[in-house]
Amino acid sequence: MTNLSNIEFVLMDLDGCLSTGHIIYTSSGEDIKMFHTHDGYGITRGKALGLKFAVISGMNSSVNKRRTDRLKIDYLFENIEDKLIPFEFLKEKYKLKNENFAYIGDDEFDIPLLKKAGFSCCPANAMEEVKKHVDYVCKHNGGEGAVREIIDMILKYKQLI
Repeated sequence: MTNLSNIEFVLMDLDGCLSTGHIIYTSSGEDIKMFHTHDGYGITRGKALGLKFAVISGMNSSVNKRRTDRLKIDYLFENIEDKLIPFEFLKEKYKLKNENFAYIGDDEFDIPLLKKAGFSCCPANAMEEVKKHVDYVCKHNGGEGAVREIIDMILKYKQLI
C-alpha cells in the first residue's frame, strides 16, 4: 500500500465518485444529482484536520458548484477534458509532488490522472478497466460513501482519527 502519510490533497471526480453518477434532467433543464452525507462529513472533517480538496469534472453544472461551495471544497475544475492540467496546476501552486495527492476516479478518462497520483482509487462500481489501474478499489459505490472511505483511510493512516 502507498504511504498515505504523504497525502495532502484529495482530488476527486464528481459524477460517479462524489455523486452516484445518475443525472436527472427536469423539464426546465435543471440537473438533479445525488450525494451522500457521509462523503460530505468526511470532507468537512478532512478539511478541519488539514487536508485540501479539489473536484475535477468533465461536466459543468450548477449542482456541482452548489455542492462544492456547501462543503467548502478548495477547488472546482469543470469542463475538463485533460484532468492532468488541473493536477499540474495544483502541484505547482502548492509545491507538491505526485505522492502528495490521492485521486478517486471511476471512468476511463480518469486513468491518466490515476496513474500519476500518489494514491489512486476508485469506487466499487467503477468501470472494470479503471480497477486495473488503481492502488485501491473501495468497498463503497460512488456517491454512497466511497469518498468518505478514502478520506477516513488517509486520516487513520496519518493517525488523525
